Amino acid sequence: MLLVLGVVLAVIGQGLGGYVQAKNEARDEASAVTPSGQFKGIMDVTRRGRQFESYRGIRYAEPPVGNLMFQPPKLMVKYDGVVNATAEGPYCPQPTEPGTYVDEDCLTINVHTPVKSARSKPLPVIVYMHSGGFYAGSGRSDIAGPHYLLDRDVVLATINYRLGSLGFLSTGDELAPGNNGFKDQVAALRWVRDNIAGFGGDPHSVTITGCSAGASSVMLHMISPMSEGLFHRAISMSWSPVDKAPLRSDMNDLAVKQARLLNCPTDSSKAIIDCLKTKSWKELGDSLDSFAEFAYDPIGIWLPIIEKDFGQERFLTMQPLDAIKEGKIHAVPYIISQTKDEFFWKAYTILENSTLTNQMNEEWDRVAPIAFMLPTTNRNNAVRQLKQAYLHDKPLTNSTESADGLGKLYGDSVIGFSVHRLANLMSRHSGQPVWYAEFDYTGNHSHYENPVTKKPTGAAHHDDLIYIFSLRAVFPDIGRDGPDAEMVDRMTALWYNMARYGDPNPRGDQPELKGVHWPRMTPQKRTYLSLDKTFSLRENLKEDRFQVWEKLYPISY
Repeated sequence: MLLVLGVVLAVIGQGLGGYVQAKNEARDEASAVTPSGQFKGIMDVTRRGRQFESYRGIRYAEPPVGNLMFQPPKLMVKYDGVVNATAEGPYCPQPTEPGTYVDEDCLTINVHTPVKSARSKPLPVIVYMHSGGFYAGSGRSDIAGPHYLLDRDVVLATINYRLGSLGFLSTGDELAPGNNGFKDQVAALRWVRDNIAGFGGDPHSVTITGCSAGASSVMLHMISPMSEGLFHRAISMSWSPVDKAPLRSDMNDLAVKQARLLNCPTDSSKAIIDCLKTKSWKELGDSLDSFAEFAYDPIGIWLPIIEKDFGQERFLTMQPLDAIKEGKIHAVPYIISQTKDEFFWKAYTILENSTLTNQMNEEWDRVAPIAFMLPTTNRNNAVRQLKQAYLHDKPLTNSTESADGLGKLYGDSVIGFSVHRLANLMSRHSGQPVWYAEFDYTGNHSHYENPVTKKPTGAAHHDDLIYIFSLRAVFPDIGRDGPDAEMVDRMTALWYNMARYGDPNPRGDQPELKGVHWPRMTPQKRTYLSLDKTFSLRENLKEDRFQVWEKLYPISY
């Protein structure tokens, strides 16, 4: 829930279903032809004044409505007539402000590409999978805008996928094996494979990228048998599916909870699904906040599951940990990162509310597993040791000391430790290079800004996105000059290099990366690049803090 109320819903609420076009945008018509059909788009302009073609709101799969509700997606293979791709598609169902464009017919893709005259050869493709905890967010241009990356010679595709119960309902039987939201992503990647050449992209040079839920998705595609051959490099920012405990084989408890919230029977999977199909997408989407168990926690609700075999095409067939260690992955060059402060601001939602502070103090053993997403294994020991390690066994107060400890505990438990674990596993077993990074830059804006000063106070979860995508629903575009502009140039240069070379390091044609040398991470030398003002090299990212987690949830690396 936190991602909705604290970050993503703020984005959507301010977006109100669209964004104000930049005054200097050209609105001439663009066109593309692929084996699937013809597409009419618009012309747009980057922050540096480069014109590009933009195709928005293209359905990549049949509308997941009616009989296709709670079913795997059906790929669009042929379009009738010329597809009007001049306007954004909707957000997938989730809580939003009145007036926001939301609909269950939301399986859309946006494609942005340099103008035809600037494309002398097929260009590398970047596919972005959005953040939002698998229950919020979008690939729309108001929160995943192309106006920075399209200053580079790349084709950018951003996608929507079904969220919440509509995307991840899993009863553990043939009626709802699960993972449909991930299968939507696979359908989008297959659409890219089949169609991207018509937009100037190289289907043999696809980099999949994502933040938070999207970052976890990226790693899962490296494991999924459904995704083999659909991509060639990868970037994961701030989450991982390799965490404190193995993935489950169903989330039937969430299916039951969803049914009860909408007054549906719960005596069988069939009864649940038959009843939920009679409910509107708005009822399903708007019920999200009722999944909270303490304040706005847990942050993670719907998660990937290991599908049982009912004869269906399965997205996940084995545990990510086992797949990595056994080499049963689609290994590609890989960038893994987290931000310095991740969910530090989550502490303020507790400490600035005396009721929540008292509740967490008095019911620590009950609340901590919810807030920090702790598995049942070793739970009693975990809540005690984490309180000692992060809070020094002191009661929470509205103080700097409590905010620092609680903020780090939230960030490490939800994001940091899983990313640490993924980087260390992949650097040992991938067979392809792994680069590790920490985003540690605080600019003019942040997804958490002090409510009094209106200024950023750290490098929060999602803040790296500010320098890769235009986020017009929330922040003004970054201009051409100043420290924030320099960070945009550097971040997009890294992504561009990764997309064209499979290596983020510069090759002499990028003055913005002059002096940058980013070595691969190895088990013996766990070097990472601090994405700060100087792009400095450091070692052993947050490993002093992660020791307690390694002892609580040990694995063999």
